[in-house]
Amino acid sequence: MNKSRHYFHLHLVSDSTGETLMTVARAATAQYEMVQEIEHVYPLVRTQKQLDRVVSEIEAAPGIVLYTLVDRDISERLERTCQDLGIPYVNILDPVFAVFQSYLNVTKTHRIGGQHDLDAEYFKRIEALNYTMMHDDGQIPDDLNTADIVLVGVSRTSKTPTCIYLANRGMKAANVPLVPDLPIPHQLNNLTRPLVVGLIASAERIQQIRQNRVLSLNSEGYNDTYVNRQEIAREINMSRRLCSERGWPLIDVTRRSIEETAAEIMDLYRKHRAQQMDRSSQEATLPDTTDHQGDTHQ
Repeated sequence: MNKSRHYFHLHLVSDSTGETLMTVARAATAQYEMVQEIEHVYPLVRTQKQLDRVVSEIEAAPGIVLYTLVDRDISERLERTCQDLGIPYVNILDPVFAVFQSYLNVTKTHRIGGQHDLDAEYFKRIEALNYTMMHDDGQIPDDLNTADIVLVGVSRTSKTPTCIYLANRGMKAANVPLVPDLPIPHQLNNLTRPLVVGLIASAERIQQIRQNRVLSLNSEGYNDTYVNRQEIAREINMSRRLCSERGWPLIDVTRRSIEETAAEIMDLYRKHRAQQMDRSSQEATLPDTTDHQGDTHQ
């Protein structure tokens, strides 16, 4: 028997971008299969006048209210509104602040949007994103050794979105397509700095994505091998063989989200960097074996 999906209003009120709220809310609602949120997002709510619209919309469509508001007067008014309407409300950062304060024994600074400061970390992410867009789909291969991570894989294995996600975490990520019957770019043979990771998926999954792409683009006269399952299976085997020969880690993204794939890649990268640092340290401590036989001392 089919169960009908239950809809509810979810109000997300923030004095900053609202990204934190959306991430928490979507992580929570994902755990409830038969419910679907109707999301109302109110970013940059920093004055009583801006809160007026929020209050009127909550009154018109009551539901769960999640918020992150630093200003005490604004947050107290929002809480009173929720109490009057008899609806649940949560300041999602309060429990976190309480733990930090009890452990660190310091008070918070009440800075709005402090996580979005234009600091060195921010500019590192912007630089990484620029790098990733310039090195998408095999562009500028001569520059690949400056990457942190290089992803390789056949068409439709989520290389580009994974690279963009990694760039948002500050990683310079490039991607190189593996094309049947064409040699890989020779620059991949000489990489010393980046971690190279192969991405694959099941033939069924790749075929489905490619067919949808062809339909969405109304493509005519495309090469039918692009969506042929046997040809796709051959491409996947080629990818597996290449990564095995080169010692590149391989990740099957068939049932993985972009976030899950990126998390595994970042874990591999941490190990890769640790190994590089160990090698550098060992090389630095090696004794000097230069032949000094020809040296004479007067």
